[in-house]
Amino acid sequence: MTKRVYIYDSTLRDGAQTQGVNFTVVDKQDIARELDQLGVDYIEGGWPGANPTDDAFFRAVPKLDTAKMVAFGMTHKAETSAANDPGLNALINTGVKQVCIVGKSSAFHVQNVLGVSLKANLQMVSDSIAYIKKKKVEAFFDAEHFFDSYKANPEYALSVAKTAYDSGARWVILCDTNGGTLPHEIDKIVRDVAKIIPGDHLGIHCHNDTENAVANSLTAVQAGVRQVQGTMGGVGERCGNANLFSIIPNLMLKMGYETGVSKQGLKQLTRIANRLEERIHLNRARHLPYVGASAFAHKGGLHVSAVVKDPSSYEHINPDMVGNERIILISDQAGKSNIMSRLTSVGIKVDDKDPAVKRKIKALTDEIKERENQGYAYDVADASFEILARRFLESVPEYYHLKSFRVIDERRWNAKGELITLSEATTKIVLDDKEVMTVAEGNGPVNALNLSLKKALARKYKSLKNMRLRDYKVRIVTPEAGSGAVTRVLIETADKEGNRWCTVGVSTNIIDASYNALHDAIVYKLLHSK
Repeated sequence: MTKRVYIYDSTLRDGAQTQGVNFTVVDKQDIARELDQLGVDYIEGGWPGANPTDDAFFRAVPKLDTAKMVAFGMTHKAETSAANDPGLNALINTGVKQVCIVGKSSAFHVQNVLGVSLKANLQMVSDSIAYIKKKKVEAFFDAEHFFDSYKANPEYALSVAKTAYDSGARWVILCDTNGGTLPHEIDKIVRDVAKIIPGDHLGIHCHNDTENAVANSLTAVQAGVRQVQGTMGGVGERCGNANLFSIIPNLMLKMGYETGVSKQGLKQLTRIANRLEERIHLNRARHLPYVGASAFAHKGGLHVSAVVKDPSSYEHINPDMVGNERIILISDQAGKSNIMSRLTSVGIKVDDKDPAVKRKIKALTDEIKERENQGYAYDVADASFEILARRFLESVPEYYHLKSFRVIDERRWNAKGELITLSEATTKIVLDDKEVMTVAEGNGPVNALNLSLKKALARKYKSLKNMRLRDYKVRIVTPEAGSGAVTRVLIETADKEGNRWCTVGVSTNIIDASYNALHDAIVYKLLHSK
């Protein structure tokens, strides 16, 4: 049997069920692009017809280079035929060429939740898959509660899976929906299923309620399945889903399987983990395997000197393989190799053998460590990192000097009796030795400040007219400080040429943090506009 395993990412749907997570369309588009660059095979975009965000996303699915976009839904309802089912047609009408439908595999659920006969459920599965195939769309079948169902009534659970396969499903995915199955049970049941459905048509989807989702997924692969579903970082409802940040490197580096992720793609894993963390505003555990900030951190103690001389004796892989870095917490060696890699990635070439350059890199490394201790996040703010690095290693022009800014918010009833909120920003800058003052109104303080700055600067720097704020994220870095907490602001900016860049600002004042990020965004644009 082939050693190729297909990776199916359901972050955009399952991840959206995480408590506290609400994806915007822009979030979903950007995460899809990241997953595509990583090299996953399938991206589950959401459930068309379930909510306005998913509907809007499927109207604006980003261009993908290798990954295939999947629309998720369910079998047709008992009271309609497949051809006349609105939900099923909503999936097909998205225009994507892969559709995954969930169906009941539990005899108990069929009779007590759907309220139909066991035979009728099999017919719904068969008709739904056949209808999708008729529309020349690749069909996947998600066998809900499969493992619990198998334990209670193996004959019926198998009949549901076999019906989906016989009706033309490219993949039949066995779901541990409650997350309560253990690895030894997964192994036995998957091997039983593989006797009637070829492994290269079987998938696994595990929830993490017993902290076994990754182990269960890997066990299922060993037992024969060739598609693994999960989410980035294991996000999802309750205890989450199988964590693809662990599954992918385990498959590739430990078990010898091929995936759509290349060795170069694997090096993007930590960067993508950092970007996802910021985008969904979740604190990822520092000790998360492979991609956690402490995954390769070594504290002062008996084995530090051994780690420096022979890292392989205390690390199961080279951290560079997954884009992470080794950290000796009491040593000035922490982060240097990563800094060099980042410098290369942003186009800064340095001779690290030159003693003067080495001193500058050391100073830059120390500065970044200090700033990240204050709350900065340069892993996700490449533009701010580049500006800081160039200030240490080269020079960055002072395109303007800010003297002051002031932002005023007003909430009032207008002449039509409507409650409105307006923001007004006044900026004073020095440009070519002349003071320039501008005023602009916006729909929020950051929007007003951005417009006021651009209004002043665009008189000289015409290229700023085509840049716009694409995304704005705020995160409280020190929640224990209450209203005096440190705030981190991430701003993503884009221009008409299709370039996008991310900058970061940190302050106890959210407007001040926003200005810092705005300033870097403007400087970055001017640097690259020459």
